[in-house]
Amino acid sequence: MEISSLPNDKKIILFDGICNLCNTSVQFIIRHDKKDVFRFVSLQTTFGNEILNHIGVDIIKIDSIVLYEPGIAYYLKSEAAFKIAYELNGLYKFLGFFSVLPKSITNLFYDYIAKNRYKWFGKKESCMIPTPDLANKFLA
Repeated sequence: MEISSLPNDKKIILFDGICNLCNTSVQFIIRHDKKDVFRFVSLQTTFGNEILNHIGVDIIKIDSIVLYEPGIAYYLKSEAAFKIAYELNGLYKFLGFFSVLPKSITNLFYDYIAKNRYKWFGKKESCMIPTPDLANKFLA
């Protein structure tokens, strides 16, 4: 896939494909994405790096999640998490209201979890391979 062929009607979540917490979060998002808003790309893929280069985000400066709305904007860290939560069905939508808190505070919590995610949740040797049922949710 090429950057120019990204679906404009979907929001792209770039995630750490070897992180157990991140993979569990992706599975959670898929289950609760009843409006089919999201598509996923692992940060470890060539295409994930192409998207980051396209939007001007240095992979060394991010830690585990980017939300990209093609042609509109991108979001990092807690801001990305809140925007994702807001799109989910049920009570999870209300987590998005925490975005009114200063980013400096919410990113402190985000960074602490991101820094410790491998220690607390472990990591895989390679990126997850989606099941045939979920393959259309993943862009690379």
